[in-house]
Amino acid sequence: MIKQIFVWWHKQTFGTFLKTFFFGKLVGKDKFGNKYYKNKKNDRWVIYSGEIDASKIPVNWFHWVHHTTNEVPANEEKKYSWEKDHQHNLTGSIKAYKPGKISKKTIKKYKTWHD
Repeated sequence: MIKQIFVWWHKQTFGTFLKTFFFGKLVGKDKFGNKYYKNKKNDRWVIYSGEIDASKIPVNWFHWVHHTTNEVPANEEKKYSWEKDHQHNLTGSIKAYKPGKISKKTIKKYKTWHD
């Protein structure tokens, strides 16, 4: 309980809990288990399930939270065949992209022309 009062990375703070409890209306959930709320002033927020990672919000819910659209997302199906499933943000992990890494694909197979 003390963690929840002072520390935001353990789901929600005590203030967010009170705001959600007294003023929040549950609007929906996404496939990751995140819950989306709004109040009478049309403030919108998300309570993450598990680890807090802003990149875990699907695009349709992102648009709703940021007031780009007023329609509550109803369907979590892929709309197009080229759409990929969500991947977690890999920054700071072993699988993170490192631009200094040289692979055989990046080595030139020819010599450039010089004066």
